[in-house]
Amino acid sequence: MAKVEPDKPGVDDPGLGRRLALDVGTVRIGVAVSDRDAKLATPVETVPRETGFKDRDKGDIDRILELIEDYDVVEVVVGLPRDLHANGSKSVKHAKEIAFRIRRRLAAGATMDKVLPPVRMADERLTTVAATHALRASGVSERKGRAVIDQAAAVEILQSWLDGRVNALAD
Repeated sequence: MAKVEPDKPGVDDPGLGRRLALDVGTVRIGVAVSDRDAKLATPVETVPRETGFKDRDKGDIDRILELIEDYDVVEVVVGLPRDLHANGSKSVKHAKEIAFRIRRRLAAGATMDKVLPPVRMADERLTTVAATHALRASGVSERKGRAVIDQAAAVEILQSWLDGRVNALAD
């Protein structure tokens, strides 16, 4: 698969406010959110993946939009799965599809007095590996870990984005 380029943190930055990150899989979508100062990522929930490529939006998209609204999100960060050579993996289509659907639904519900949060694609290389190691190190069994691994990966994606944002804005 061809090289796939993620967005860069800090470019067209919306300022302070919560960010929401998604780790999109074929079965589940891990969700994490930042604090209002955009410094620390925490897990939120794991949303069962329902919407396929040819489906209408289903409950998973609805739930993500609810979370965006509930947390008053200023930026959405979707993990872009790439291999170590920066090539897109098979999962890139899934991540891009979810990002497209979120952008479309946000635009459809837009009003003149509300700024739409941008939907960005972030490099997520090795985030699931890092999340798995972190859970194992904290004593979470592999069986119990399956329920939260996607949330932990979303935390890794978001924390990396937040750290990159701090560095980009400092330059």
